[in-house]
Amino acid sequence: MRNAALTLGVIGGIVGMIVGFFSYGYTQLIETFGEVPDLIEQVDNLQLIRTISLFAPLLAIAGGAMARARARLGGVLLLVSSAGMYWGFGFNFATMFPIAMCALGGVLALAAVQPDEA
Repeated sequence: MRNAALTLGVIGGIVGMIVGFFSYGYTQLIETFGEVPDLIEQVDNLQLIRTISLFAPLLAIAGGAMARARARLGGVLLLVSSAGMYWGFGFNFATMFPIAMCALGGVLALAAVQPDEA
């Protein structure tokens, strides 16, 4: 279960980084070139999107990397990353896989705290 948490966390973090790159880039594009009414508009909370774009994928990758050695801490980081992505980006077609992968990896890491029985 620790290996599954590691794999899900790293893959979820990489996919989350892709979503984060596009989200941060979108906000920067609108800030640089301006809005087009009813077509391209700036997000309501700019700093939230930029902060989540940076830190949520980092937490997912760090949590996945820690899942083998420190399962409890890795699981908590994965669940925080999943909640952060949901809070910042919402649940849509671009975020469903990183949110689900990080949440499942977090649950698996927390469930693997005790060693497997023979």
